[in-house]
This record gives sequence, structure tokens and C-alpha cells, in this order.
Amino acid sequence: MTMDPGAPRSRPSLTPPAFPSSLAQPSVATPATIPAVGTVPSELPVQPRKGRTAPIWAIGILVLILVGLVAYFLDAIGPGASLVGMVLALLPLAGVLIAVRLVDRWEPEPRGLVIFAVAWGAIASVGIALGVDLALSLLFGAAGAPGSDVFSSVVQAPIVEEVAKGLGLYIIFVTARRAFDGPVDGIVYGALVGAGFAFTENIQYFAISFLEGGAADASATFFIRGILSPFAHVMFTCVTGFALGLAARRGAKSAIGPLLLGLVGAIALHALWNGSAVFGDFFGLYWTLQVPLFAAFILGVLALRREEARLTRVRLGDYADAGWFTRQEVDMLATSAGRKAALAWAGTLRGDRRPIMRGFIVDATGLAAARQRAVSGRDPHAREDEHALLARTAAARAALFAP
Repeated sequence: MTMDPGAPRSRPSLTPPAFPSSLAQPSVATPATIPAVGTVPSELPVQPRKGRTAPIWAIGILVLILVGLVAYFLDAIGPGASLVGMVLALLPLAGVLIAVRLVDRWEPEPRGLVIFAVAWGAIASVGIALGVDLALSLLFGAAGAPGSDVFSSVVQAPIVEEVAKGLGLYIIFVTARRAFDGPVDGIVYGALVGAGFAFTENIQYFAISFLEGGAADASATFFIRGILSPFAHVMFTCVTGFALGLAARRGAKSAIGPLLLGLVGAIALHALWNGSAVFGDFFGLYWTLQVPLFAAFILGVLALRREEARLTRVRLGDYADAGWFTRQEVDMLATSAGRKAALAWAGTLRGDRRPIMRGFIVDATGLAAARQRAVSGRDPHAREDEHALLARTAAARAALFAP
């Protein structure tokens, strides 16, 4: 953690920058200088919040739709069955959120955006899907017609639901760019939106099953949706999130193209999933198709996590070249084992300084992300974050070694 006296004290320019892999290569490489050591404020600044929270108007939309959804559940299903459905739906939601938390441990997303993502999936996406379904029924009166259930399940639902969920991801991408740095962030936000949608949808499915067949039917539905497929909607929406995250990492100014490509993949997976229940042997296709797809999804997420660690090492290496970090610090910050060892060491210091070390790790990881945004040229405010985070890491280091 100590600074190397022999390390260079500043490096005014880093051009061309280093890219750990093609995923980190921006579409247009931007020369990015690093401040000289000692040129940022020594006090501990407040972490900038602009660009890291959901817009007020989007929160207002959620509140309005929530009122309508509550009225719908109370009127169409009833309070008792809705309560049973909600209790059952909380179980798979908790499992998914724990899994997402494990994925998001390297660079945790802002709590406000996490809540917004889940709320968008649980409220806005479901409200949009129900509204479109009602509008189509009123316009065409096709409910109960031959083939209408198949069309609704395999065509309408995948398109409407994935577009509704993707809209929430796009809102986060546009309004909170400082917290949408790459593919892992996109997958995390996609998983949260998908988990929220599945939660509300599960309330409806579980409640209706309970009304129609009591505990036996509700248990069977819970086994299918809560045990066998709690990550179905999560996986669909993660495809859209990955596409937006890749656009963010590469510095894309517009994400409409990546958004549309991601939606195509999400809709295709969703239609394939629903079609397996309509056209074929669900359990046969589940084991031969859905389980391998889910395994591939997990392997892909793990690979992206390793990519995120490599990016952290390279970007903090830029600051090590400029004298802000030692190479030992970069090695510690770029590996899970190094972070655990650093926390254990901080716990042996007077007063248990693990909270300070946690802050140092979080700020250093955020600094690497800010550096990537500066290099890609995607975020004009990246310099502000960089100066604030350099000051915070320097202050945290001083606090760790204080008598």
C-alpha cells in the first residue's frame, strides 16, 4: 500500500491507451491524460451522484402504474389469493437477487438503480404487457379464438414483454451512464429487471392456481416456475442488457442499434421457451435445450467477470504508471484473493479498518471504470469522477496508515 519512491510522479499523456481485450476496445480511441500526483484536492469529496440515479419522471410513472396494478390484483384475483401468490413469489425472487448480488460484487451498482431496475420489471413492464393485452382484446376481440392462445404465448408475449423490459434498461443506459460501464453492468440490470417482472407474473400465476386448484395446483405451478425456471426471464432480459453494456464499454454514442439486436435475441429465447410448453414435450425440451442454454449463460457471465477483473488491472495500471498506485496495490485490487487478503490485513489494524479498506476497494474499482469511460469518450463527466475518486483513494490510503 505504500507509494514507491522510485515510481514516476506523473505522466501527462497516455496515448494510445492499452485495451485488455476486444470488449474493452472503444469504437474510437480517445487520448486520455491522467492528472499529476498531488494535483487533485486532498480532502475527501462527496462521490458525484448525477448520472447514477433514476430520473424523477420515471419514478412517477412507476407509482402511477403501481396503483393500477394493485387495483387489478385486488379486483380480478382478490386480496387473499394475491397474498398467497406474493408470498410464494418472494422465494424465487430472493434466490435470483442473491445470485445477482454475487455477480455484482466486483463493482456494485448504486442501490437506487438496483431498486429502480427491479421496480421497472415488477411494475412498469407488467403494466405495459397487461395494457397491450387488454388493448388487443378490445380491438380484435380475439380472446378464445382458435390459435389465439398460441399467438399470445409464442408471439405477442415475447415481443411485448421483452420490449417493455428493454425500455427500462434503455432508460438506465441513457440517464445513468456513470453506472452503466460494460457488459457485466448490463447483465446485472437486465437480471434485476427480469427478476422484477417474473416476481409480479408469478404472483398472478400462483394466485390463480391457488384459486382454481388449491394448494396442490399452486405447489405444481411453484415447482415449474419457482424451482425449474426462476431464471427464465432473467436470462431473456440479460441478452438485451449485454448488448447495451457492450455498446457502453465500446463508447457508442447511440445504443438504438445494440438495443434492437439485444431485443431480437431476447425475444427469440423467450419465444423458444414459451413454444416448448405449447408445441412439444416441455420436460424433454427443458433438459435437452433449456438447461444447456442456462449452463452456457452461467459460463458467459463468469467469463465476463474475469474480463472485468482484467480491465480493472489494466486501467489501474495506467494510474500506477503515473505514480498514483503501486504495482502491489494494483495486484491486490485486481483479484478477489487480493481483496480478501487486504480486508483481513485491515482488520488487524487499530480500530478495525476494514470499512476504510472496503471504501478504498470500491473507489479504486470505480476509478478504473471512470478511466475506461474517459478513454472511450462516452462520458463527458468522467474527468470529474476521476478527480474525485483519486482524492478519495488517496485519503483512504492515508487513513489506513494513520497512527
